[in-house]
Amino acid sequence: MSEPVLDVDSVDSGYGDVQVLDDLSLHLDQDEIVCLIGPNGAGKSTVLKTVFGLLDVWSGSVTFRGEDITGTEPADLVRRGMGYVPQVDNVFSSMTIDENLRMGGVSRESGLDEAIDRLYDRFDIIEEKRDKKASTLSGGQRQVLAFARALVTEPDVLLIDEPSAGLAPNIVRDVFENVQTVNELGTAILMVEQNATEGLGISDRGYVLDQGQVRFEDDAAALLENPEVGQLYLGG
Repeated sequence: MSEPVLDVDSVDSGYGDVQVLDDLSLHLDQDEIVCLIGPNGAGKSTVLKTVFGLLDVWSGSVTFRGEDITGTEPADLVRRGMGYVPQVDNVFSSMTIDENLRMGGVSRESGLDEAIDRLYDRFDIIEEKRDKKASTLSGGQRQVLAFARALVTEPDVLLIDEPSAGLAPNIVRDVFENVQTVNELGTAILMVEQNATEGLGISDRGYVLDQGQVRFEDDAAALLENPEVGQLYLGG
């Protein structure tokens, strides 16, 4: 079995003196989509923030492509090949779509124009509006721009926090299709999603978090069929 592209091993973390993650371990393999689900306050978003260096690792370790990145600054992680799409404030509203993409590529040493052109080819909706300000986009379009901006550096791993949050139900399907498109570009995805059924529906594997610990881990399809997971976390 090949080495995971991302490995979180026995991590404790939290905010200030408040511990949220308790001896948490998970991994992400190359080309996978892995979904983190669980109740509010379970620590799902905290996992992404800890992996991306926005929160300190109190104990344990985080490994990326075989290298220990515990405590590495976010800017350095972007240079190494990791991207992060937060739930809120994930685009610059006062900038145009093109300016947003260029901001996403500030760490690239070369090939920025070519990378942006490939993203325009992949995501027609932002190509059509490339000179418009991001503030003019709908919620779904803003999410596409957030994905695209994170992809300018062509990351090996993308962390996505609640991609469907606040979106109308008829837009959610399009957003998840775009998550799959990102994965098809060769980027492994670790995704937090409150819409557990939809999130697991496009994923390879999943983890159910509760009180900062992994309660269940399995193939996504198996989690959807697990009666205990369904009763406790999927509403049925």
